[in-house]
Amino acid sequence: MKNKIRTGLFASIGMLFMILDTKTAIAGAQEGITLCLMTVIPSLLPFFMLSILLTGSISGIQSKLLSPISRLCRIPQGSESIFLIGLLGGYPAGAQAVADCFASGQLRKQDARRMLGFCSNAGPSFLFGIVASVFSQRSSPWLLWLIHIFSALAVGMLLPGGSNCGTVLSQQKNVTVPEALTRSVKTMAKVCGWIIVFRVILAFFSRWFLWMFPTPIRVVIFGIAELTVGCTSLSAIQCEGLRFILAAAFLGFGGICITMQTVSVTEKTGCGMYIPGKLLQCLLSVLLAAVVQSLFLQDSFPLHPAFYVLGLAFTALGVYILGKFEKRYSNCVAVDV
Repeated sequence: MKNKIRTGLFASIGMLFMILDTKTAIAGAQEGITLCLMTVIPSLLPFFMLSILLTGSISGIQSKLLSPISRLCRIPQGSESIFLIGLLGGYPAGAQAVADCFASGQLRKQDARRMLGFCSNAGPSFLFGIVASVFSQRSSPWLLWLIHIFSALAVGMLLPGGSNCGTVLSQQKNVTVPEALTRSVKTMAKVCGWIIVFRVILAFFSRWFLWMFPTPIRVVIFGIAELTVGCTSLSAIQCEGLRFILAAAFLGFGGICITMQTVSVTEKTGCGMYIPGKLLQCLLSVLLAAVVQSLFLQDSFPLHPAFYVLGLAFTALGVYILGKFEKRYSNCVAVDV
């Protein structure tokens, strides 16, 4: 009952704001629709369709070349392909692949919930199509992608639980092309819906109070809320080194909008370790990006040594807390099953 009242209250407030300031709402929605039509759908829809086809065709196929991933990240043998789909398909294709494998009975729920923490990542189409445009050095997007891949693997190693001993991902019959198209279009509709909603929210925030903050703070808020807006806003920051660090952070976390998209495609498994994993990946990405930009970028951003000490301390604390709550996660999964 309380949830219904809370939902109704938020909906009423949102409706009131849209009535009082219709132009801002329409402008935000138009920006979201344009982004979906011009960038998101062309770059993600083919990857969604291919990832569904790949998930059905190569999941469960064991390869000696990919076997180190299952050992390092403690995931079922044969599920290395899901990690690759997450790296190539972009947000939230990896989460979709994990959810599909769980729905088809290929993954146990505890394995699926854990894999959500590091198997959903930004893809090369987004990195080289959107993020690369805000950097002058051609090496910057490549360095960011390497940081993104390494931090995802590190999260897979650091997250508690998991085991590749005695569990082998079962093979499944191939998914047909029409079925893959139908499922990818449904997923794309959910993704675009959330992007439009967050564009409207950010339009209101920008009109009301975000203009009062310094540019770097505004960019950080945009990146936390919605990945594409945050990355395209990086051009407003003059120092390329700071841009590099913030881009790594945005890519690692994914943003609240991506989190809601992940919730939409993982209804049966729940988010599991997704949010803890993304926070940890964001922290690791910032630390790695800080080191890389000081070594390889011409316009580097100077950082005090205490920054690295605090970053490592927070990382260790996060891993320790996750380890303490490992049994709690396992018990919750056992109850759900």
